[in-house]
Amino acid sequence: MTLDALTALSPLDGRYASKVENLRQHFSEYGLIRNRVRVEIGWLMTLAECPEIPECPKFSAATVAELKGVMADFSVGDAQAIKDIETRTNHDVKAMEYWLKRRLAANAEVMRVSEFIHFGCTSEDINNVSHALMLTDAVGNCYLPALDQTIARLRELAHQLAELPMLARTHGQPATPTTLGKEMANIAARLKRSRAQVAAVSLTAKFNGAVGNYNAHLSAYPAIDWEAFNSRFVESLGLEFNPYTIQIEPHDAMAELFDAIARANTILIDADRDIWQYISLGYFKQKLMQGEIGSSTMPHKVNPIDFENSEGNLGLANAVLRHLAEKLPISRLQRDLTDSTVLRNMGVAFGYSLLAYDSTLRGLNKLEANPERLAEDLDAAWEVLAEPVQTVMRRFGVPNPYEQLKELTRGKGISRDDLRRFVATLPIPEADRTRLLEMTPASYIGKATELAKRI
Repeated sequence: MTLDALTALSPLDGRYASKVENLRQHFSEYGLIRNRVRVEIGWLMTLAECPEIPECPKFSAATVAELKGVMADFSVGDAQAIKDIETRTNHDVKAMEYWLKRRLAANAEVMRVSEFIHFGCTSEDINNVSHALMLTDAVGNCYLPALDQTIARLRELAHQLAELPMLARTHGQPATPTTLGKEMANIAARLKRSRAQVAAVSLTAKFNGAVGNYNAHLSAYPAIDWEAFNSRFVESLGLEFNPYTIQIEPHDAMAELFDAIARANTILIDADRDIWQYISLGYFKQKLMQGEIGSSTMPHKVNPIDFENSEGNLGLANAVLRHLAEKLPISRLQRDLTDSTVLRNMGVAFGYSLLAYDSTLRGLNKLEANPERLAEDLDAAWEVLAEPVQTVMRRFGVPNPYEQLKELTRGKGISRDDLRRFVATLPIPEADRTRLLEMTPASYIGKATELAKRI
């Protein structure tokens, strides 16, 4: 069966392929091989700059340009050529080394030092740096921009709806009013905090040989401070150097990143469910999309499908992210291969995350507040003013204020007139009585408007 959008095993490569297109250059097999080539060439050029390695002299400007061109122009066809070599070597990094030697065979400068390609390296020196670069690029170019768009839209809604009163529903029951904008601001604030945590993760990398001790390096050049030299190389790539490792980098920083993204995703699941509920309550309407069908049998339906789609995909993303975070820091002794196959699924976690963010954003862009429905619910919940009344009673020492309001309101609705009659009998200053009598559920919103506009 030919592989295409209809026959793809994963919906990320089928139904939803266009929505996660930008991730392919980072997390595909091509993306991994491209970064391996980037690291291998970068290492060779770094060695050639070291005066303590006379056997690998400094390259000419022309050769440096050619080497950089190999990195910059690396194509899918080049990756396929490496895969073809791998069918014989049964080793992916060694296949890339052989391809580089073939690719640069016409360059006499490189050929004179060709054995310095992969010098002192174990495959994991190349792989762990490549994976860190893949994550760095994907987070910066794909993940954070998607999260930023979601936060920006929530902020817009927070400002637009900052003054629109809404009945809160703690435990699903009528509660102290807020505003619709303040609820959007709450989500935006949580996501902003999570965004900072994701961006703050410093991805680590190792470049210290077979078991982390520079054994091979020192056997050839015992006078070189390889730890300092390799640290500078790793840091030149924008990564944090990890001096203490076994054959593999322990992946603790990766786990930190995946946990941080999973927490942001969890916040968005919470938001998806709450907004779904606000739509169900009628607080939000959804803009009609021309030609869209809500139900195959019920023509009236306008379903909150974007938030449902997002919630489902966030669950898938978090399942993979949490497995990555729990599994990757564990390795038997100095090396086993359980991390290798798992790492190939980083793109799956990012793909479902981005797919979910896209769905949430589409859903947010369809929302229209329904002031009439919001006002209707508020006007039917005068009992929520029991809170301010009993609080003012406490201020002025009225006996048993909570108990009196509990008797008046608990488990039963009261009317505006019922509440006014009660307030009229209170032994409190007239100015405070007047203020309570003028209060309505819609006006009892505290600093909600200010907080919403401040986000």
